[in-house]
Amino acid sequence: MTEHEVFVGVLMDDSWLTVDQVAAACVVEPEWLLGHIDAGLFPDAERVAGVWHFSADALVRARRMRQIERDFDAVPELAALVADMLEEVDSLRARLRIAGVA
Repeated sequence: MTEHEVFVGVLMDDSWLTVDQVAAACVVEPEWLLGHIDAGLFPDAERVAGVWHFSADALVRARRMRQIERDFDAVPELAALVADMLEEVDSLRARLRIAGVA
């Protein structure tokens, strides 16, 4: 496997990922992710028995944040704010679909 290969698949909602798995999926070093956790930018990350666990939503957030940082040379806090807004837009769109409006 090369650095630029990307795996595409479906992550089940109840499965958990480790720091190394999320970092690999985002093509970043685990230290990038740990630094963002320390800064409070992954509020849903859980630490169980000393090991960080991430949900599918956290993986999506990490990918978005990394892309925003890379594409716009954004600081992590700004990338997190944009990710928050994108998550809210996704949530609102889902509610509209359920309501039959969109």
